[in-house]
Amino acid sequence: MALKALIAMSGGVDSSVAAYLMKKSGCDCTGITLKLFDNDDIGEKQEKTCCSLDDIEDARSVCRNIDIPYYVYNFKDSFKETVIARFIGAYEEGRTPNPCIDCNRFIKFEKLLRRAEELEMDCVVTGHYARVAYDENSGRYLLKKAVDLSKDQSYVLYSLTQKQLAKTRFPLGEMTKEQTRALAEELGLVNAQKRDSQDICFVPDGDYARFIEQYTGKTYPHGDFVDEDGNVLGEHKGIIRYTVGQRKGLGLALPHPMYVKEKNLEENKVVLCDNAALFSKELLAGDLKLIAFDRIEAPLRVYARVRYNQKEQPATVFQIDEDTIRVVFDEPQRAISKGQAVVLYDGDVVLGGATIL
Repeated sequence: MALKALIAMSGGVDSSVAAYLMKKSGCDCTGITLKLFDNDDIGEKQEKTCCSLDDIEDARSVCRNIDIPYYVYNFKDSFKETVIARFIGAYEEGRTPNPCIDCNRFIKFEKLLRRAEELEMDCVVTGHYARVAYDENSGRYLLKKAVDLSKDQSYVLYSLTQKQLAKTRFPLGEMTKEQTRALAEELGLVNAQKRDSQDICFVPDGDYARFIEQYTGKTYPHGDFVDEDGNVLGEHKGIIRYTVGQRKGLGLALPHPMYVKEKNLEENKVVLCDNAALFSKELLAGDLKLIAFDRIEAPLRVYARVRYNQKEQPATVFQIDEDTIRVVFDEPQRAISKGQAVVLYDGDVVLGGATIL
């Protein structure tokens, strides 16, 4: 009996080729697009977001091309609660969130997998560049980097559980982006040369502060920029507008380059420093999710990444309690930011990850 696969389709080339590959492998496929928000919800009037009518029509066209059924599912309420609200809350609390991690965790591999089970589907398929493997020795499913390291998305998938990994397929994990586009061209898919989305889907212009103020109806009070000794350097325009390590856009005339070091919410101050003061060797992280094992029993040598585009760095990790780890890097790392994820690797295997505290 053919494997029944539910294909999450954004309208982009990656998920389209993933759908084709699953159909070609003999699976009984159904394509679906998740309606996560309306443009009016996020203050966008143009059809340029990942939930636009153009994207839905592109996904529908591909499904017609490869002859599989297609549906649109409304997940807007869940997305508002588990992604947008968490994103805004993090900025209001002085953290720098990664909403793609929350979307994968709470929507694509929780809500969607539950929907797939209700429809008696065997697996969920996405166009992520990553791989799943089963380890006979440990009896566990492993998450691995994609073959194309320039497109690898394993960092934003570290929260996947054993059940989710068992029921997830990443057909593009063994391919390069160039191979994906070439196959789409060969198949005559309408989106073969569609550009990749570079921004957070619900903030397509990248202006997070504008989005938060418009979405919440709040204004965030101005306050002081200060140096590490507390000397006032100027006025900031609301604490949500700044992230650790930021230099551009401060609006200050300073005698030498200075960067955001931290945000003092109690006093509504943004602390600036020189570049050297941004480096630190240790971090604490919570909400721990482990894949390769249940617990880190002893100090463990790993390679750790503290932001999406960073190269992994050698470190030692200590598990403090069920939810918390301490990571000590061999060399100081720049601008470690509260709210981002630290993801642990052993070669191309994702061991797990946590949210930086």
